[in-house]
Amino acid sequence: MTTSSTAPLDHFASQLQGITALPHLGVIQAQGEDAANFLHNQLSNDVLLLPVGQSRLAAFCSAKGRMQASFVVIKTAPDTVLLVMSIDLLAQTLKRLSMFVLRAKVKMSDATSQWQLRGLLGDSARAVLAEATPWQTTSNDGAHAVALYPAVLGDTQVPRALWLGAPSQTLPAGAALSTEVWAWAEVMSGVTLVSQPVFEAFVPQMLNYESVGGVNFKKGCYPGQEVVARSQFRGTLKRRTALAHSPAALAAGQDVFTPTDPEQPCATVVLSAARPDGRGFDALVSGTLESQQTGWRVGSVQCEALELLPLPYELLADI
Repeated sequence: MTTSSTAPLDHFASQLQGITALPHLGVIQAQGEDAANFLHNQLSNDVLLLPVGQSRLAAFCSAKGRMQASFVVIKTAPDTVLLVMSIDLLAQTLKRLSMFVLRAKVKMSDATSQWQLRGLLGDSARAVLAEATPWQTTSNDGAHAVALYPAVLGDTQVPRALWLGAPSQTLPAGAALSTEVWAWAEVMSGVTLVSQPVFEAFVPQMLNYESVGGVNFKKGCYPGQEVVARSQFRGTLKRRTALAHSPAALAAGQDVFTPTDPEQPCATVVLSAARPDGRGFDALVSGTLESQQTGWRVGSVQCEALELLPLPYELLADI
């Protein structure tokens, strides 16, 4: 697969400025004295030792280690944790998490209506977070701003932030930004949340979560933990997420093929968005390491090839 420089994308940085609503996201609230401990036993990351006012990325997996959802986890009080996630998975995730509560002193609820969710790009993100690194969080008057992985455009890094505030809260300053531009910036960050089209399609490492702070291999057990650990420590991980460019539109959950095996899908589109100038689409695609070297096609091997772009962060080496 051809590798291309992202240098021509630098000029888009000036367009990645402002604030947008995030209607595709929702919020689950865990409240009670056992909230952190309960979630610690369910998710791929450490929630028990998460400081109040800070955030982490985490996955919720099946017993087979397949991701059923993923979250930006925000601890807003000693007894309250928020899970920001794809809203198309919220109802079923809330139901499944609630099944495990048993005697734990925690109440799980859909708190989406209690929060304004906004995405901040460029100077708007920098104004609330300065030069914060990913998952660092600031809180002010009940609002929370989480530093996300930046959108990387060649040599330029555009800050991204997730902002949550009460419905009556004044929004951060910034020009109106389209959800389409936000989605493209998310693709160019290399980090995304699981959505319905890719439900149970990946173990966390297939979305590079261990490389972007989404998996803690030292914490205790959680559903799927043995599978996730085995993938990392026994060298059995054969699939990773890559950043790719396509001349044609792509959709999450779409199969990707390789000319060497045109009948068997070798990869799956995780997230795709149009470039701001309309010249094609960029996407996060999770596929086998072997197929990344032989070339990807979507739909059929007769379609135009996807072009592999540099991933915006380093992958942790398998152990």
